[in-house]
Amino acid sequence: MFDTILKGGEVYDGSGAAPQITDVGIKDGMITEVGPINADAGDVIDVSGLAVSPGFVDMHTHSDFTLIADGRAESQVHQGVTTEVIGQCGISCAPVCSHKAIRQVSPWFTEKAKHRKWLGFGEYLDVLDDTDLGVNVVAFVGHGTIHRAVLGDELHAGEPDDVAAMAKLVDQCMEEGAGGFSSGLEYFPGILAAPDHLVPMVEIASKYGRLYATHVRNRDTEYDLGFTEAMGTARQAGARLQISHIQPKFGAPGHAMEHTLEMIELARQHDGDIAFDVIPHDWNHTLMAAILPKWAQAGSIDDVLKRLADPEMRDRIKANPKPMWLIVKARQWKDIVLLNATENKHLVGADFEEIGRMRGVDPYDAVLDILLEEGDNLMATMWSSKSFRNSDVELCLSQPECAVISDTVAIANDGILSDHIGSLSGYGWAARFLQYYVRDRGILSLAEGLAKITSVPAKRLGLKGRGQLRPGYHADICVFDPAAISSNATARHPRRYASGIAHVLVNGALSMRNGQRTPSNNGQVLREFQGAV
Repeated sequence: MFDTILKGGEVYDGSGAAPQITDVGIKDGMITEVGPINADAGDVIDVSGLAVSPGFVDMHTHSDFTLIADGRAESQVHQGVTTEVIGQCGISCAPVCSHKAIRQVSPWFTEKAKHRKWLGFGEYLDVLDDTDLGVNVVAFVGHGTIHRAVLGDELHAGEPDDVAAMAKLVDQCMEEGAGGFSSGLEYFPGILAAPDHLVPMVEIASKYGRLYATHVRNRDTEYDLGFTEAMGTARQAGARLQISHIQPKFGAPGHAMEHTLEMIELARQHDGDIAFDVIPHDWNHTLMAAILPKWAQAGSIDDVLKRLADPEMRDRIKANPKPMWLIVKARQWKDIVLLNATENKHLVGADFEEIGRMRGVDPYDAVLDILLEEGDNLMATMWSSKSFRNSDVELCLSQPECAVISDTVAIANDGILSDHIGSLSGYGWAARFLQYYVRDRGILSLAEGLAKITSVPAKRLGLKGRGQLRPGYHADICVFDPAAISSNATARHPRRYASGIAHVLVNGALSMRNGQRTPSNNGQVLREFQGAV
């Protein structure tokens, strides 16, 4: 007898193969049969006319702390996500040298969260494990957090003995269940590191067969240097490379995406193991504080705030010849919007040309004023800019190794995270991908599109028994209406849940039924990985 049977749906197994009209049988949290089923079940759900897919695997998020604060992951579950990969761009919540340091390394930290403290990576995973999780979680360890654990806020990448200590700490994190190693080379302190500093740590990821995921140093005028550095680091370390959100930014030449793919293909001809992912949107989002030059980001948040309050240092900041976003240097303020703020919630969704006009100041001063006003919430302040090209996204989607990601956080529009936002597409990234690029634009078939958010990331990560609808696999499943799935989020109203999702199962338990969230939070922290491809 089955626990649940999904009856008569259009079943996509996640491999990219054509669907079949059939049934899916589930028992003890596992898929036990895919095919016509004539048997009893505790729960038979008629899914005729709907697509039945593996649950979506979001292989690049920053929910490291938001899942601790509110594990329900409502924004993700409501659009069919069943597994998240956190610890990206060099940012992870562990390891730390003191409980006080948790705040500094935790993205989207909030004092409202009630949780046990941790130091080591395994302790952090234990705290996460004790949380009622709406999704399964894989946690990477970030280079930035490792750097801070060894060197604190020192404005250098480390001497050889420091780097050796960092590599040893990465090894310990891998032993304790880290799913991979990440770097963020446009952020502090990753911006300080050269390949010589990174290779010993990436070698540890290679030793364990885990991925090295990197937010490369540059994706605009010097895109070719940033991508070749990433490939060279992975090559020297013998590691499998995942290039995060690969699409070039504002300021890159028109041929940058095509040239980058050519460089990757050439590296593959010499045994480079390289894959990548894209955000399904032409908006690019990041921490507002990342616009500051590295010298201005050094030290504690109080140190940064003092610099922002100093008129002379402000002039130095604004004179930065190579800010992280060249769209700022080009002063295209109408294409840059405030995405998340604590003290300035009323401005969320407004562009900086408008904000500057409202405040009667130059838009760049409005940026720095807002950062100063946010105070201790400085590192939770986000903005978004129209910095990507849809043509670049579409070119990447045509590559079989390309996964689709959110680069966002799991949150909810109720509870202690109701004021938070991770990206313009955070509440609807997967829905928008299936709506805009698959259904409306026809860039991919539905079977091909689903593979990019199910089997492609699952295989790359080495997830055991996830990412496909096959007997013996975990019952992480999304059932949706392909004609109705839609993102409802906008810049002014970014906290609207997606629509078109009928049912979501996580490890066999229904977390959504008939379009409504259930009380079930059946996610698990995943600590074991198989050889990935």
